[in-house]
Amino acid sequence: MLTSREDIRNIAIIAHVDHGKTTLVDELLKQSGVFRQGQEVAERVMDSNDIERERGITILSKNTAITYKDIKINIIDTPGHADFGGEVERVLKMVNGVILVVDAFEGPMPQTKFVLRKAMELKLPVICCINKIDRPEARPEEVVEEVLELLLELDASDEQLDCPFIFASAKAGTAVKNLEDEAVNMEPLFETIIDYIPAPQGDVDAGTQVLISTIDYNEYVGRIGVGKVDNGSVSVNQDVIIVNAHEPEKQKKVKISKLYEFEGLERKEVTSASIGSIVAISGIADIHIGDTICAVDDPKPIEFQKISEPTIAMHFIVNDSPLAGKEGKFVTSRHLRDRLFRELNTDVSLRVEETETTESFKVSGRGELHLSVLIENMRREGYEFAVSKAEVLYKKDENGKLLEPMELAYIDVPEEFSGTVIEKLSMRKGELLNMHTNGSGSSRLEFRIPSRGLIGYRGDFMTDTKGNGVINTLFDGYAPYKGDIQYRKLGSLIAFEAGESVTYGLFNAQERGTLFIGPGETVYSGMVIGQCPKAEDIELNVCKTKHLTNTRSSSADEALHLTPPKIMSLEQALDFIDTDELLEVTPTHLRIRKKILDPTLRKRASFKKNQ
Repeated sequence: MLTSREDIRNIAIIAHVDHGKTTLVDELLKQSGVFRQGQEVAERVMDSNDIERERGITILSKNTAITYKDIKINIIDTPGHADFGGEVERVLKMVNGVILVVDAFEGPMPQTKFVLRKAMELKLPVICCINKIDRPEARPEEVVEEVLELLLELDASDEQLDCPFIFASAKAGTAVKNLEDEAVNMEPLFETIIDYIPAPQGDVDAGTQVLISTIDYNEYVGRIGVGKVDNGSVSVNQDVIIVNAHEPEKQKKVKISKLYEFEGLERKEVTSASIGSIVAISGIADIHIGDTICAVDDPKPIEFQKISEPTIAMHFIVNDSPLAGKEGKFVTSRHLRDRLFRELNTDVSLRVEETETTESFKVSGRGELHLSVLIENMRREGYEFAVSKAEVLYKKDENGKLLEPMELAYIDVPEEFSGTVIEKLSMRKGELLNMHTNGSGSSRLEFRIPSRGLIGYRGDFMTDTKGNGVINTLFDGYAPYKGDIQYRKLGSLIAFEAGESVTYGLFNAQERGTLFIGPGETVYSGMVIGQCPKAEDIELNVCKTKHLTNTRSSSADEALHLTPPKIMSLEQALDFIDTDELLEVTPTHLRIRKKILDPTLRKRASFKKNQ
């Protein structure tokens, strides 16, 4: 018999990137009294990972819990980026409703549509929170209309269309039900959650059923499965069986050694938990996302949504450059293999495959950002390796026709740059679906473009729009191959010999293109030290010093002026590299190099390729 746990509400906060989800959760935590008085609280306390804090984005979904009027509200803060969509898909299975956060100026964006569609498919009730209403250019009434249009477009039910709207300023810590109300605190949002989000239901007397929706990993206790108790109850030292809806043959008997519930930002150890509780279970070594923990006498798996497949891949290769092993702590293929396979413990959207050689691993993910975050985490941990240019993953249809992943790209640019953007994306096989201008001189362009057409484009895009453009993409299924695309029209400037770069050599080299290095840097033959303005690679000697003579001319002692080098970020370097190049990643340096360092062998390989 189904019963409701009226003392619990389980919600997820979903939104487009940067619309203020994490800041909103901060305020809910503060106003529910999770932090003691005078406790110093970091901004965006839920973004615990260094990269999340630096970039201001959420990468991993986080669990927290607050208590309001004796009702426990379990909150899951989810990522907004499409690359981390796998996280959102999973956690929605744990909740009974969602808070959709929409920026009061930007309105619904591509990711809003993506995450909302996932919630609609699971028939979850939605509370719409129009955030940032204190922005000078905010237009909350129009945004409400746009959200309703989006709900209609996604075939929302009548109940979902009748969703409550809350107007908030997460930064100020206030929310109101009507724009004319006086903003005091977050109470209207708390009240709406309790009134509108249904309490979790389940059969208390049935056998245990806990669906594992996320995996946490801890060096001391290993894998920790997080999920909701759907039926029955679960307790410490209970014998249970692990089953999986997608793997019928899986049946493993285990014992629950530790059980936790969430309280504020902490995990609190408990002896048992009943229906509706979100729990963390440790001590089961072989637990995976999608597993159901069941009573031994009644093993029934819960259906689980298949995780979206990766669309892009890179090769992670043991560094074999002349400078290999000088800067990193972990440099061998065993180190690299162990670290990549360990990442699979927590990241379900990632795939790692071994190749014919033990020195290289094929790593597939949901997008360039997904893989670049992994690369950045690894270099900070002391790993040294090389990566190849990202390539898309193709499929074949039943007739053997080649299919490739497609993206919808939504681009907001000032009107004067829209012509350049359209021209560049058309060259990359993009098809303009829609274009409209708003009153403030800004255009919104909507393209359908192959995923490979966007590889390496973001750098050009920022240059073409003078940093004023915003590009958002969304995976849009597979379509027939659209033909070849030329990635880069410009060549590379390549170091001719090993040594240390000197001002004299660089001064002569800078006439040939844009340099990536300054004086005093260690270079080796085959290392890319700059960009050539022509479509050819040029070899230069930047270690060349000036020959001394015993005659003195009037201009000999004049100082040589160098143009400051172009220092690239990890994303820019990944965008820049061509198919015959690698990016050498160490804890202290990012170096671009040719795959074949020897100039003679390189020419020979290029000649064979062009034959």
